[in-house]
Amino acid sequence: MTRTPERAPSAAVLIWAVALSLYLLAVFHRSSLAVAGLVATERFDISASQLASFTMLQLLVYAAMQVPVGLLVDRYGPRSVLLSGAVLLAAAQTAFAFAESYPVALVARFFVGMGDAMTFICVLRLLATWFPVRRVPLFTQLTGTIGQTGAIAAAVPMTWALGQWGWTTAYLVTAVVGAVLTLVALVVVADAPGRRHTRGELMSPALVVASLRASWSHPGTRLGFWMHFSTQFSATTLSLLWGYPFFVRGEGRSPGEAGFLLTLIVVAVIVSGPVLGWLIGLHPWHRSSMVLAVVISIVVSWSVVLAWPGNAPFGVLVVLALVCGVGGPASMIGFDVGRTANPPERMASSTGIINVGGFSASLVLVVAIGLVLDWRTPGGGSDYTPEAFRWAMSTQYVLWTLGLVQVYRYRLRARRTFDRAALEAGSGS
Repeated sequence: MTRTPERAPSAAVLIWAVALSLYLLAVFHRSSLAVAGLVATERFDISASQLASFTMLQLLVYAAMQVPVGLLVDRYGPRSVLLSGAVLLAAAQTAFAFAESYPVALVARFFVGMGDAMTFICVLRLLATWFPVRRVPLFTQLTGTIGQTGAIAAAVPMTWALGQWGWTTAYLVTAVVGAVLTLVALVVVADAPGRRHTRGELMSPALVVASLRASWSHPGTRLGFWMHFSTQFSATTLSLLWGYPFFVRGEGRSPGEAGFLLTLIVVAVIVSGPVLGWLIGLHPWHRSSMVLAVVISIVVSWSVVLAWPGNAPFGVLVVLALVCGVGGPASMIGFDVGRTANPPERMASSTGIINVGGFSASLVLVVAIGLVLDWRTPGGGSDYTPEAFRWAMSTQYVLWTLGLVQVYRYRLRARRTFDRAALEAGSGS
């Protein structure tokens, strides 16, 4: 990786800012269907399970692309991959804007997921190339935090745009913004100081498989996977698709209140991220305990809402949104466990494996909620009842149970492995 002892801070910050804007827009595209779910059911005349398939496909593509994107970045450089993802996102949102049939819209969301998967990894690689090592952690944290404001833009502003402009114009405007930012990135972004493009060696399939197998065999990687699995799916499912319909149809809230609650999830992500990072630095041996505490808090919050007679008070829903939001940053603890469990040459493969955990759980939950809503909604259609939503949201307990059991199981194994490694290092073995 090319590095120079002196670099202009302004150039590094400018490149990071432009790349960050594409990541922020990718988060917006990812989350834009959350407030458009009810409109989509009418536009495409689809059921709840068909609506869920949009997000299911998007999450499936995103998860499946994690390791391949890392390999593409190593081979072709972050600039080329980032620009390719931005072009895919703009084209996919344009197709989604004009789609009038379910199959066309489904294909469009497929490419939204693919383009989304090609952004975050590229921004992190640019940070590692352009910034001094001591500043990379700070800007990595800022990237994740600022990027999540894209979900805020996909809540209240997108709700307003759909109401004022209609489906086609609202989505087309976002595609045009993406095209403009892509042109800016084409001019500004470079892979490294003095080098517009960087190229690496192509890793053979045998080496890729060996790296993935070695990463998965370490209990620390599996612990990270189940941490990511357990913490993320509730907030992701609410933010990407079912939050808005649940708050409006399930809890009787207005569209504005529903948009506000979705925004609170993102606010919780932004505020809790640095706090959890600080706690991990102070107590690295209690990372799994932090995850268990967060998951149990999410379970308790949901239990209060689902058990409440009638619609839950708005204050209780505010607490639910905030607690669920903490699950997003808590899922990042899994990456830190994977980092300490694997050598540098396996960092990309272990990160890819762990990142699949939360998105696979979200995918399962999105589909399960759609199927249960169809089952419990009299006469079908999109006229979901509060009772149907209680049944549907209760499917989370299956995933929480599985995740908590596996986190506890693998934290014991990981601790034994870490202790054994420490003993061997201390004895000079």
